[in-house]
Amino acid sequence: MQMNSSTVSLPAPESIESRVDELLAALTLEEKAGLMLHDSRPVERLGIPAYNWWNECLHGVGRAGRATVFPQPILTAATFDPDLVRQIGEVVSLEARAKHHAAKREGQTGRYFGLSFWTPNINIFRDPRWGRGHETYGEDPFLSGQLGVAMVRGLQGSHPEFYRVATCVKHFAVHSGPEHLRHEFDAQVSPKDLEETYLPHFRTVVRSGVEGVMAAYNRVNGEAACASNTLLRDILRERWGFTGHVVSDCWAISDIYKHHKMASSYAEAAAMAVKAGCDLNCGCTYEHLGEAVEQGLLSEADLDACVRRLLRCMIRLGLLEDQTRVPLSNTPMSVVGCDEHRALAREAATKGCVLLKNNGVLPLRGKLDKVMVTGPNAASVDMLMGNYFGLPVHAETIVEGLGAAASPGTSVQYLRGTMLDRAALHEKNWIYFETETADATIACMGLSPLMEGEEGECVASESGGDRDHLGLPPHQVEFLRRLKEKDGNAPVIVLLAGGSAIVEPEVYELADALMWIGYPGEAGGGAIADLLYGKANPSGRMPFTTPMSIDDLPPFEDYRIAGQERTYRYASKAPLYPFGFGLSYTTFAYESVALENARMLVDEVAGEGVVVTVGVRNTGDVWGEEVVQVYVRDKEASAVTPHRQLAGFARVALSPGESRRVQVGLHPSAFEVVREDGSRVIEEGDFEIIAAGACPIDRSTELGAPVPIRCTLTVTDA
Repeated sequence: MQMNSSTVSLPAPESIESRVDELLAALTLEEKAGLMLHDSRPVERLGIPAYNWWNECLHGVGRAGRATVFPQPILTAATFDPDLVRQIGEVVSLEARAKHHAAKREGQTGRYFGLSFWTPNINIFRDPRWGRGHETYGEDPFLSGQLGVAMVRGLQGSHPEFYRVATCVKHFAVHSGPEHLRHEFDAQVSPKDLEETYLPHFRTVVRSGVEGVMAAYNRVNGEAACASNTLLRDILRERWGFTGHVVSDCWAISDIYKHHKMASSYAEAAAMAVKAGCDLNCGCTYEHLGEAVEQGLLSEADLDACVRRLLRCMIRLGLLEDQTRVPLSNTPMSVVGCDEHRALAREAATKGCVLLKNNGVLPLRGKLDKVMVTGPNAASVDMLMGNYFGLPVHAETIVEGLGAAASPGTSVQYLRGTMLDRAALHEKNWIYFETETADATIACMGLSPLMEGEEGECVASESGGDRDHLGLPPHQVEFLRRLKEKDGNAPVIVLLAGGSAIVEPEVYELADALMWIGYPGEAGGGAIADLLYGKANPSGRMPFTTPMSIDDLPPFEDYRIAGQERTYRYASKAPLYPFGFGLSYTTFAYESVALENARMLVDEVAGEGVVVTVGVRNTGDVWGEEVVQVYVRDKEASAVTPHRQLAGFARVALSPGESRRVQVGLHPSAFEVVREDGSRVIEEGDFEIIAAGACPIDRSTELGAPVPIRCTLTVTDA
């Protein structure tokens, strides 16, 4: 449903500013302070309603009853499909409008019913031990930026005056664990790493027009992120020109006083945050703003700058308008969880699941008399949902999806077999007897949001959400060993759920086929059935690296990237599963890679970037989609640079034998060297351009990815 500007009377941009001026002039100091709390206080005499800014839509409208539940973002990232992500954003915003206006008609204006959403989370998933990594789009700044922009555009819409909903990118900017230290931790990061890894995707999303930015809990180089002049003033507002509002993470401003010990009182902590440009307090520390003004720590003009930005957002959301004049205010509740939205959730799960191994047993073919489904995630709704979720109209588990897709002559049976986080309490287990007579055993193993996630949510995590060990629980591996021993010649197909790297090489060897399924959302069961039975062809690609061993990683608390064994961009050790890797039921070959000009001036590259044309062919016997990935390597840089970095990608669908030339545009930033002081420059020299179906390393081709092909771009001043 599109906003139709011909049916409503819209405020012009200049009238928005004049209206804000009028409101500011009429507000008292106390009223201004009340507007700067997430549970914003009404000013009825001026027509400003009570409004709660806190809402969530990580992968569907969260925590307010019914909603379509899409796959967790880490699985959506595996689609490498910005257009799909934009469509998801549009659906979520439509359901958000329906739910908001229906709730408002009943007098409900509390938390999780507003139109300002603290999404997307684009923190770099730099370490697989971080429990919240599955909320992100993975470890790569370029991919995270492209998908973040797509989500923001889908959610906010393109109307010149009104937002569909307001988005808030988080957590700015150097934030990825440890969870249990987040309220007191000081993330130390070099200017180079800040500019090369932790900021590029935020800059991309901010410049795309995101309304809000959420500051993080932790300190960054000694400054509390919610009161960082470096991050919020110098970089965000002055360098990037951000004009939207900044919100603190929840109760993070109180941390400045209580845990970071950087302020002598709550009033001082509030003043520090406001001075740096944090407009909105998720929490209650801004209740001390009046105190701060009285003590001379703030002026009323400091509050005015913050309130101006908040009022502007409220107007663009239509919160101060007669609702009959607001686009989408009549969106019916019937759109929530409708068949069309559920179909999109199924498409996202189908495109995101990653086939990691297949010895020919998939897709399941021929007459199957008996399929045995087992494992702790086979009938788990928790596994489908991830975190920050709404309640689906119907959540289809894996066993339900497989049962619905099977032919009438196939007996699909289910026994759980083992528990998620601990071994069975009794040694007698019928699953081993049942699998002996099965034509195929589908073992649904892996992790759960009960084991990894945000502090306070993970009741099966001993470390408050982070992962101390990167393998499966040992009893799950032992269960698979026994299944393989008892199953005879029947294949064992392992579905590996989880939102982070699962370092278990033995499982790769035990499985006849192995598929990573993330946390696939409400339609996950049907999507996985489509993939296993061959109704759909796997096309997901890993958005993070799975190392061979946890010993290959630096310490968790170490935020250094450049020159370290962190992410595919700098790691030199062979991983278990590379970034960008994923198999298909067909095969692809890269036949050519060419540049419009193999020799370009520095100014030409800096101005327009580079266009790469890649020739790719489907060399198999079934239709499939390939994710064409283009990486850049600076061969002559004056500073340390990534061994390779993703600079562009495109999905292409090909019939058997079909070839196509795919054009991929590379932004000028792909050719910039980031120096130790954080400055960026495009230097003369040779750049290797690599077209590949996965991270271009030997391990990828060993696992079955197409052989990458290369060409050289020479950049010169003359």
